[in-house]
Amino acid sequence: MSKRDFYEVLGVSKSASKDEIKKAYRKLSKQYHPDINKEADAADKFKEIKEAYEVLSDEQKKAHYDQFGHTDPNQGFGGFGGQDFGGGGFGGFEDIFSTFFGGGGGGRRRDPNAPRQGSDLQYTMTLSFEEAVFGKETEIEIPREENCDTCHGTGAKPGTKVETCSHCHGTGQLNVEQNTPIGRIVNRRTCHHCQGTGKIIPNKCSTCHGAGKVQKRKKISVKVPAGIDDGQQLRVSGQGEPGANGGPAGDLYVVFNVRGHEFFERDGDDIYCEMPITFTQAALGDEIEVPTLHGKVKLKVPAGTQTGTRFRLKGKGVSNVRGYGQGDQHVVILIVTPKKLTDKQKQLLREFSEISGQSAPDEHEDGFFSKVKRAFKGE
Repeated sequence: MSKRDFYEVLGVSKSASKDEIKKAYRKLSKQYHPDINKEADAADKFKEIKEAYEVLSDEQKKAHYDQFGHTDPNQGFGGFGGQDFGGGGFGGFEDIFSTFFGGGGGGRRRDPNAPRQGSDLQYTMTLSFEEAVFGKETEIEIPREENCDTCHGTGAKPGTKVETCSHCHGTGQLNVEQNTPIGRIVNRRTCHHCQGTGKIIPNKCSTCHGAGKVQKRKKISVKVPAGIDDGQQLRVSGQGEPGANGGPAGDLYVVFNVRGHEFFERDGDDIYCEMPITFTQAALGDEIEVPTLHGKVKLKVPAGTQTGTRFRLKGKGVSNVRGYGQGDQHVVILIVTPKKLTDKQKQLLREFSEISGQSAPDEHEDGFFSKVKRAFKGE
């Protein structure tokens, strides 16, 4: 099956900036990460998204992709007129220019021994409602690669050395010459003796078997900022995979999953809650006690308050995670109608209804729906 266009995978245009590409990757990787998304094809989509980002975030790979797409020019075109010239095909255009014009016009190749930054890691942390509001300090444990303690990351057995590859002389590339109808072409390929690293390890470390890295579980202290919300993430600098050849480590991104609350609801930095009161309290007014995230407060309910009326408790919401002030708490009044009344309560309500100029219903009369039915029949 043919691969989808990498720009289409990330949902960005070809003119997208590095920041736009990175932003799109973070959003999609969080959406389709197998630890978060349990759909059957989530892992494949996540892999596709990661591959697209690895290419488009690298200037050299992006330029190569923009020119050739998914087609690797080093794999050949089968020759002219269906003839295969040595089975190797043509090299990149930089190799053709290098052959005919002494190296002019060729692109710069990456040094296999140059320092490279490590990959980023992602960790999902579940918080209670209160932990997200007030923040906390905690310790998490993540699996990641670290430099081998036995060989200190060299991959070589202690007391031995890593040697420069004698075939590619440390470049990681081999030049393969081919005769074609347009002349001799030099095709550069990855050195199969050192797998492009430019190094040979005659005596490999018995612990890491020459990899230089081992899988470990690392404990990391994380400070969750007050006001963090569901779906937001925190970058912990330098706690990703270790870099190669002395390069810096990647970063760790902690994605937060916040549980709901039985009484409060959150919208940004504001908190909402429903407060039940009696008909008497609503009619005569009262001072009630309202729970907030910061403790109980007194709220004056004026006489004649209707159900659905909203009151604002200023500054009783959530601290903005970026330090931009404090949210409010909104209290929505709900008037509770009693389901069971004593005979005296019923009599008092009828008297109240008569005093108010309203007709009080007779409890022995048919129900409301019976009256409606008779009205339609003209009874």
